Amino acid sequence: MTRWWQQLWRPVSEEQSPSSSHAEEDGLWQAVMQRLPILEGLDEPSLARLERRARHQLHDWKLTSAEPLDAVEALALATQAMLLLNGWPEAERWRDAGARVHEIMLPAQAVTREVEEIDDAGVVHIFQDTRAGETWYQGPVVISQEELAASGDWSGFNVVIHEFAHKLDMANATDADGFPPLRAGITPDEWHTTFTAVWDDLNARLERGEITPIDEYAASHPAECFAVCCEYFFTASDTLEVAYPELYALLERFFCQSTLKRSVPH
Repeated sequence: MTRWWQQLWRPVSEEQSPSSSHAEEDGLWQAVMQRLPILEGLDEPSLARLERRARHQLHDWKLTSAEPLDAVEALALATQAMLLLNGWPEAERWRDAGARVHEIMLPAQAVTREVEEIDDAGVVHIFQDTRAGETWYQGPVVISQEELAASGDWSGFNVVIHEFAHKLDMANATDADGFPPLRAGITPDEWHTTFTAVWDDLNARLERGEITPIDEYAASHPAECFAVCCEYFFTASDTLEVAYPELYALLERFFCQSTLKRSVPH
């Protein structure tokens, strides 16, 4: 089956990239900060580091888009992606985190594709799957412009953080499995035990017909559990900390950031 991205795309032109004028660059960054409420509460050194890294990373990427992407959205995209790495002093680029990110593809709307799955009885089920984004090993990150526009606040949803969490996950494997390369001081056993407890709790609640404290999509696959928890860590950390305090504390050490201190209460 031909992959959907093999359709005709056009690169984002140089004219659509941020201007080199200092005044315009300052104005652009101010617009990005207004565009992204999740940056509120970051101290000046953190913001300066994030701006520098986002601008450098955006310059490295190839952006291909079905619809033109303006300069604010382009830099907001890079800023949200770099927010995951902002606590790591050595990670000036995504390649420094071991993640292979070369191209970002930006369809106008969520991607719908045909999926085949085989259940435990061996029956093949074919259905249409709609996704806000996709991530491929050594391939592009796909983020719909519609969902990009909906990302950046304190809602617990963020397609950029979700998809780039998958890229982190793939830094030590060809597929996402919920087990990224760990920071010093975090053991594989601690990571597995903490995430397994969350996974088991989510699935037990679903079996009982209860509402889960975080998006139930986290219970669909270990990789999605990691990605969804990353979304909550950066955009609804109070919700994550109340539901799963051990996991919040683990991600705080993993990302070297304390997002709870600046989270807007839910």
